[in-house]
Amino acid sequence: MRALLAVFRHELGRIVSVRPAFAVLVVAAGLYALFYPQPYVNEALRDVPIAVVDQDGTAASRDLARRVDATPDVAVALLLPDLPSAERAVHERRVSGILLIPQRFERELLHGRPSPVALHADASYFLIHQRVAGAITAVARTLGVEIESARLVGAGIDPALALAATDPMPLTAVPLFNPQGGYATYLLPAAFVLILQQLLLIGTGVLGTTPDPGRPAAGAAATVLGKGLAYLALEALVVPFYLVALPYLYGLPRLGPVTTILVFAVPFVLAVGGLGLALSAVFRTPLAVQLTAAAVGLPFFFLAGFAWPMEAMPAAIRLAATLVPSTAAIDGFVRIAQLGAPLSEVRGPFLTLWALAALYTGLAVSRRGVLPLIGMGKR
Repeated sequence: MRALLAVFRHELGRIVSVRPAFAVLVVAAGLYALFYPQPYVNEALRDVPIAVVDQDGTAASRDLARRVDATPDVAVALLLPDLPSAERAVHERRVSGILLIPQRFERELLHGRPSPVALHADASYFLIHQRVAGAITAVARTLGVEIESARLVGAGIDPALALAATDPMPLTAVPLFNPQGGYATYLLPAAFVLILQQLLLIGTGVLGTTPDPGRPAAGAAATVLGKGLAYLALEALVVPFYLVALPYLYGLPRLGPVTTILVFAVPFVLAVGGLGLALSAVFRTPLAVQLTAAAVGLPFFFLAGFAWPMEAMPAAIRLAATLVPSTAAIDGFVRIAQLGAPLSEVRGPFLTLWALAALYTGLAVSRRGVLPLIGMGKR
């Protein structure tokens, strides 16, 4: 126990004294918290510019254009006479879509016949395409319901029955856990967990590969466990900052209690710390650790299952993803913090993280045993 506590105190001192490690574990944590969320502060896209080509020039077509412009998602930036000029505006990035209102638009509506409009939206930006298409579809649907209802009322049908006939199943959408329908609410909780993993992975790897002539005399198990306790002590400050304080500062929904978040964070920190110590036996210089961790950052992002559905991945990829602590951690942290799930409902990810913590801690301890046999032993 004395050896373990000696390693614990020594490793805490190294976190402060080893400049590269301090820069990653403390300074970078603050910089990421300050700058990373800034592009997503506005939550949702608003007033995406589009061009309108009104080939009908009637009251109905102008009313459609006004309604589209009045939506919070789309702004009519240009009124152009023909489609080629509108296409040039798209190619020049002045607008992100084209609403084409054809000739005889109003006439077809007055005769009770379909009068389709055309939307040309820039699909190279998924969020922009989604906003433009959603806004114009909603306006067109509302306008169509109003016109058809008015036609039925004019034919002598009761207004209530006319409305029911044209819109028999009105939809009321309630965006649970993301009331603004924003991208930040969706992305940032998962991204914060990835940031925590990458910083801790690089920091522990740098500490493990930096010469330490003054380290206490201790066995392999005491050394690894003492280091793990030091990382837990550091992350006891960093994790609440990222998963409790930052969501509050940026207005992200948080329903889960702080105690449950912290309990779930214990195996996550131990798993990442153990992985970093095990990798320090493979990559023998701090630079190699940093370059490797930077290279696997993007694959870890996609393996986490929120940028691309886990169910759509091949079985072998899903299996590999379970070996990355952030995969189970993101699932658990999001369900606890953002959805308000109790610890019993995230039992699977919780036990997975404990298994990974045991696996990677065991690998780190066996640096003098198993790993040397495969050529990756202690320097």
